[in-house]
Amino acid sequence: MGAQWKARHKEVAANAKGKIFGKLAKEIMVAAKGGADPSLNSRLRLVVEQAKKASMPKDTLDRAIKKGAGLLDGGAQLERLVYEGFAPHRVPVIVECLSDNVNRTKSSMNVLFRKGQLGAEGSVSWDFSYVGMIEATAANKDADVEVAAIEAGAQDFEPADEEGTALFITEVTDLDAVCKALPAQGFNVVSAKLGFRPKNPVTISNDAELEEVQAFLEAIDADDDVQNVYVGLAG
Repeated sequence: MGAQWKARHKEVAANAKGKIFGKLAKEIMVAAKGGADPSLNSRLRLVVEQAKKASMPKDTLDRAIKKGAGLLDGGAQLERLVYEGFAPHRVPVIVECLSDNVNRTKSSMNVLFRKGQLGAEGSVSWDFSYVGMIEATAANKDADVEVAAIEAGAQDFEPADEEGTALFITEVTDLDAVCKALPAQGFNVVSAKLGFRPKNPVTISNDAELEEVQAFLEAIDADDDVQNVYVGLAG
């Protein structure tokens, strides 16, 4: 599962694009609180680049920036919330939310975690590392993931998946620098963010148990307030 779990076949859902735009808009609004100029706000710049790669309409992107920076009436009042616990079969999970209603989000998480176990702060995060994560694809057939990781200054990497996307792991403070260095090593950055990476992923070989875990994670990911789901599951 690497650094971040992804719902199976999510890309084929009719509303997938709108859901992606919604999540990106929230990230942009939060990042824009640090300034509306991407050239002076590295966090905003990374999210804006990700939004452009996802083909977010320019007016949607601009409105999210202005709303987050307080340049429009009814500026963004979003709060970042992190929930920790276990999916079925003791698989550790960290859920990041962006919400304009803390009570609503808390209530939703309580319900969604009934098939698992919602824990207190620190209950599973000790078994994750907080790192920079960059998804990138090779620009040419000669691009080498390991060489690129070394030359760009990444801390670690995961080989390209079946979709051709490699994962580069960085120190928190090196995320922006590695993003800028990867194109020269033959890789196009698809997304970049700070997030949680499991230290000791759990292995589940029983298909029925794995289906239970997947169903639990998909239900979590479907909640409108959920931004990212990180899971300590191998494979």
